Amino acid sequence: MTSFSNRLGAALAAKRHLCVGIDPHAPLLADWGLTDDAAGAERMGRDVIAAAAGVAACVKPQIAFFERFGSAGYVALERVLADARAAGVLVIADVKRGDIGSSFAAYADAWLTPGSPLEADAMTVTAYQGFGSLSGAFGHVRDHGKGLFVLAATSNPEAREVQQSRRADGRTVAQAMVDDALAFDAPLDTHVNSVGVVLGATLTLADFGIDVTLPPAKPALPVLAPGFGHQGARIEDAGRTFGGLGWALLANESRSVLSGGARGLADRVRERSDSIARALTPESA
Repeated sequence: MTSFSNRLGAALAAKRHLCVGIDPHAPLLADWGLTDDAAGAERMGRDVIAAAAGVAACVKPQIAFFERFGSAGYVALERVLADARAAGVLVIADVKRGDIGSSFAAYADAWLTPGSPLEADAMTVTAYQGFGSLSGAFGHVRDHGKGLFVLAATSNPEAREVQQSRRADGRTVAQAMVDDALAFDAPLDTHVNSVGVVLGATLTLADFGIDVTLPPAKPALPVLAPGFGHQGARIEDAGRTFGGLGWALLANESRSVLSGGARGLADRVRERSDSIARALTPESA
């Protein structure tokens, strides 16, 4: 078994930091000349997989845009995920699941069990009931080499009240999520942790109590960073934004890559992947 963390580490070592979002919402489907239905979502998703293979670090399908089509949407998503597995493309399922006990364990079973039709390599999760509420996924991480990305500091204004609030120990909720992810111990030979965090690229992380001046952790903390491209964050500013947290950075872009349709998609993915690699590689490297 080659774990998510080892495969991600290999992609990062090859200077692949681009995470391509697969977001088949109605305006994008129209831009692609596709119907706003499960068939259109499937076509977009499968085209993105083909363009990302061997070029991007990973893809991140936003499950809501498939789920809105009901069972047909899930069938479409299963086909997209099957393409990704066949092409060796890492998949982060953007499901943002969070619950307790057997309920969360069932979510983890759906998205992280080897052989599941919805099997992904990692999933996004929420842990506002406490980091321990994610325990139903820890077996998949340790035994099956899967990954988790915990929401820590996100760009939506409504989240600030929770994420910037202080716990009894003085840390913000956002910083506690980072600390808990760093502390997770998966017995795998890897330079990249199995559990990462979601940090918005448009944010000033100090506002959330997150110290980016610390040296990089070992193993490195994977950071899934939405906000580059269409939302305005510049990859050239990533070093200042993420500091020591940025070695295992996954720069998520969707609309900036997907806009324009299938024609030229592979070229856009490669151009953005190369641009991100140049921006994140020190001149002396």
